[in-house]
Amino acid sequence: MKKSDQETQYLKEGIIKTKLTGYNLLNNSRLNKGTAFTDKERDDFSLHGLLPPQVSTLQEQQKRRYDGLAELPTSLEKYSFLRGLQDNNETLFYSLIINNIEEMLPIVYTPVVGEGCQKFSEIFRKPRGLFLSYPNKNLIDQILSHPRYDLIKCIVVSDGERILGLGDQGAGGMGIPIGKMALYTALAGIPPQYCLPILLDVGTDNEERLADPLYVGWRHNRVRGAEYDEFVDTFVSAVKRRWPHVLLQWEDFAGINATRLLARYRDQLCTFNDDIQGTAAMATGTLLSAINVTGIPLNEQKIVFVGFGGTGHGIAQLIRGALRDAGLSEQEAAERIYAVDRYGLLVEGGKGLTEDQADFARKRSEITGWQVTNSEEIGLLDVVRNVKPTALIGVSAQQGAFTEEVVRTMAKYTDRPVIFPLSNPTSHSEAIPQDLLHWTEGRALIGTGSPFEPVKYNGKVFHIDQTNNSYIFPGLALGIISSKAKRVSDGMIKAAALALAECSPARENKSANLLPPLANLRSISLAIAKAVGKQAILEGLAGVNESEFGEELADNIWEPVYKPYQLTD
Repeated sequence: MKKSDQETQYLKEGIIKTKLTGYNLLNNSRLNKGTAFTDKERDDFSLHGLLPPQVSTLQEQQKRRYDGLAELPTSLEKYSFLRGLQDNNETLFYSLIINNIEEMLPIVYTPVVGEGCQKFSEIFRKPRGLFLSYPNKNLIDQILSHPRYDLIKCIVVSDGERILGLGDQGAGGMGIPIGKMALYTALAGIPPQYCLPILLDVGTDNEERLADPLYVGWRHNRVRGAEYDEFVDTFVSAVKRRWPHVLLQWEDFAGINATRLLARYRDQLCTFNDDIQGTAAMATGTLLSAINVTGIPLNEQKIVFVGFGGTGHGIAQLIRGALRDAGLSEQEAAERIYAVDRYGLLVEGGKGLTEDQADFARKRSEITGWQVTNSEEIGLLDVVRNVKPTALIGVSAQQGAFTEEVVRTMAKYTDRPVIFPLSNPTSHSEAIPQDLLHWTEGRALIGTGSPFEPVKYNGKVFHIDQTNNSYIFPGLALGIISSKAKRVSDGMIKAAALALAECSPARENKSANLLPPLANLRSISLAIAKAVGKQAILEGLAGVNESEFGEELADNIWEPVYKPYQLTD
């Protein structure tokens, strides 16, 4: 089987044919082997003199880069170092990550990627992916048409407005699509030549960025309203023309846009929003894992959300579906979920209630007998006192939203409280694990959005589960492209959550963690991909049958090893 981007051919038998030679070959990050080019390849590709004479192995190169990385004093310097390595030698970059996943993941992605986005203009060196700016809206088809993008199967796109919990970073938001696409490859094995990060540069309302003379983005206030919608539609239409079967992942759009863009386009092409659906699968899968420890069945859980924008709403919808699957009616499932947002508990006719939130608002009659401090805005503490929840999920981006009084009150009524402060980065987490364990006498089952160091409490060391979407979206993407799915259904998202729960160490040992180690992410992604692909076939959304799916899955998994090269005309 041969696939060509005109300059380079990737052959199924593991040979790469390319016409690039000399500096052009060394400057191609996807093909560069650096000092690992063999003597024969140096002869064939005119590399003598451009490289020192010693021929290195990938393992030797990896050690050299690992040692260099270890000497850097700050996380941002390490992030910049790895980005530079990715732009110089992708095989070495991915080999280094895969062999050190737990150590590298926080640098390549959360939480350090947030600082990388803030400093994007300062550390920008080489172009990666595509910047589609509003002034060039009429050039999008032309930009996408270049033969270098012939092999693209998946795209991650952001407009940079809601980067983690850091807000509008404008063009600096490109760090997120770059990081996500890197994890597609590192954690699921999707070949890097299939992946395209894209930033829709529609300006920024971040005054610090606009005033920065080094800012690399379009120096203009953010385009909104009809002009913004028209630009996004121009982009999506161009993507559909260029790649009719591509997977498009939306990432870090502001809540006001994220939900409606997903609703608008999810039936037009194969697409999902990781902040909404990926986080939903992650939280649901981890909650299902916690049930193995608490012993409280899903249909008896009482779940309180803090923060109910697109992400919170997405998690609640998936959990509500799981509650229905557990035997509850639609109404009974809804009654198990309580949502607290900016103006307190969501209630019918309440202040600030949006159309999307309305289906989770409580009836006034349901709270008539509650003892509350303020009947107009019922706060989290009053909700916890009256509901006595078994699970508390935070997606508010409000540091410290889970106060000591709230957590101690919850722990008074629940033997093993399930507490997920999911907001990123670490500085926006609703609570820190050390406090949660102290306030619950070590009984809390914790999942955090950002990585935290192990906590020692009462002589025992607790390894904190990071409920990071990296458990979900790489495998979800691999399953989608391998099944050649036409659409991404709720059933496929649910399949990803269930597959993650199946991998929980707590299934066998109640003292174990809810989530498997990050070092196992390659095998977890494969399990999720298989479940997602099977669901796509079951729902009639796949473009392959079961046996073809297995072949596609194998073809879509790439390993970072050096392949032999042949010079082609």
